Amino acid sequence: MRTRVRGWRWRRNPLRRRSDVVEAWTTVVVALLLFVAAPLLGAATAWWGYGQAQAIVAEQRAERHHVRATVEDRTPGALSTGQLGGQHSYRATVHWKAADGTQKSTTAQVPASARHGDSVDVWLDSRGRSVPPPSDGAEIWQHSATVGSFTTIGTVGTVLLAHRAVRAVALRRRMAEWDRDWALTEPQWTHRRA
Repeated sequence: MRTRVRGWRWRRNPLRRRSDVVEAWTTVVVALLLFVAAPLLGAATAWWGYGQAQAIVAEQRAERHHVRATVEDRTPGALSTGQLGGQHSYRATVHWKAADGTQKSTTAQVPASARHGDSVDVWLDSRGRSVPPPSDGAEIWQHSATVGSFTTIGTVGTVLLAHRAVRAVALRRRMAEWDRDWALTEPQWTHRRA
């Protein structure tokens, strides 16, 4: 039968060693790091990531502009090449009328359901090349949550590994202290000479 005495590392007793006190304080520090510091660090990193993502999206919105274009035809050999807004897409030649009235055309990703003559939304950079649309609010929040979550998980993992290392060192020191004390006590019990 095993009896567990709570708080024995905090009370003065003849069996308590310095390594026991170090281990007890380490447990308190680890608990604070896990339940207070790791979530705060994750939240701070998520907030930083949110600001960075907002700056990138603002830069994208400044560099890109949106046009409503008409699908001419599929680019030769263009099969489904990826996803556009969660839908499969392919490359096609599109044309639109510029602000100065001239006809422009380029190759752009269009939804797989788009056919000849359909109107599609196309985002262009300053040179008139097709580019993906700027990220939206959901993508920014997803990025921020991912950065914050991975920071929290990394912090928790680091703290737990450090705690494991401290416990291993404390156990090794405790056993060394017990061996040293037993070497002094054993001759008295067994009546052998040291």
